[in-house]
Amino acid sequence: MTALPPLPSLKNGQRIVVKIGSALVVDARTASPRQEWLESVAADIAALRSQGAQVIVVSSGAIALARHQLGLTRRVLRLDEKQAAASVGQIRLAQAWTNALSRHGLNAAQLLLTPDDTEHRRRYLNARASLNTLLTLGCVPIINENDAIATTEIRFGDNDRLAARVAEMTTSDQLVLLSDIDGLYTADPRTDPDARHLPVVESLTDEIESMGGAPPPGYSSGGMRTKLMAARIATQAGCAMVIAQGKPLHPLRALWDGGRCTWFLPSPDARSARKKWIGGSLTPAGTLVIDEGAVRALLSGSSLLPAGVREISGDFDRGDLVSVTDMHGQRIAHGLSSYGAADALRIMGRQSDEIEEILGWHGGDEIIHRDDLVMSDRACLPTT
Repeated sequence: MTALPPLPSLKNGQRIVVKIGSALVVDARTASPRQEWLESVAADIAALRSQGAQVIVVSSGAIALARHQLGLTRRVLRLDEKQAAASVGQIRLAQAWTNALSRHGLNAAQLLLTPDDTEHRRRYLNARASLNTLLTLGCVPIINENDAIATTEIRFGDNDRLAARVAEMTTSDQLVLLSDIDGLYTADPRTDPDARHLPVVESLTDEIESMGGAPPPGYSSGGMRTKLMAARIATQAGCAMVIAQGKPLHPLRALWDGGRCTWFLPSPDARSARKKWIGGSLTPAGTLVIDEGAVRALLSGSSLLPAGVREISGDFDRGDLVSVTDMHGQRIAHGLSSYGAADALRIMGRQSDEIEEILGWHGGDEIIHRDDLVMSDRACLPTT
């Protein structure tokens, strides 16, 4: 019998996305934030931060917080009513997280995302750059779907999948779905006494996906089915995912201490699949010629900075694939450019801290980030 690979653990997570549903954030009786619970989660986040981990929170709750305040107490709301409730509730939700995190010296930062922000390449790069900058500055991003402008046709539909997209976008290594259940079971444990808890899922087979049950009807969201959809997105991006009980205080501490949960293991070749696509493209939109110092930096695993670029050709936009060559024309790498050709020409050969002054905006210190770069099999320093 093949031994299971070692389970992931919050103890070795470097960048962790934590998804939290409305039922955990909002007290259903008072329609107000569960402040003691939020403060316990903030304490858990502070503990993770003290261990060197970066944490991103995807939090529901805006609509639930505003329904009673606006008198929208019937069970099913029209789309425009949901949008209005989201507009009001988002302020209360952000304030609740700000208060909880500030007690631990942490700054909360709010981001509202739509599907276009993760599906369209330029918006994807902008959102990723914003998140990376916030994390670098020590902030805790609090993300929610932008329900105030969402439509029935264009929306994530639930924050499980939104969280998975955020984990994919930020190359996070762990995604935590805090839920009202402590993991995946072979059947619904509330109705089937023979249901078995699964501590680890190596791959998302048809059998595993059938355990998610029927899709939720109409406009409802959540449930085990959407969690399994999130697991597919996350694990294919190389991110481990865990479903854990979130209702008690300090749910992340419980998970840290080895509490009952279900871990979904990342696909072993997930990241290489994307890298193969980048490296295998035969039609780059442009070419960057770099000096020997930049070649040396790329070979050591660094990103491509504008200071090392000597020539630029082609008409490419931000997010387009470009070829990288040395001064002798040898191809060094393929990558996705963080700047369009016109802007890249303006910052070519300059230091990264000059970018904002030159362009009037800052799209990142790198012309190509190392996560978007694939080295050629023949890449090497030229012989002298």
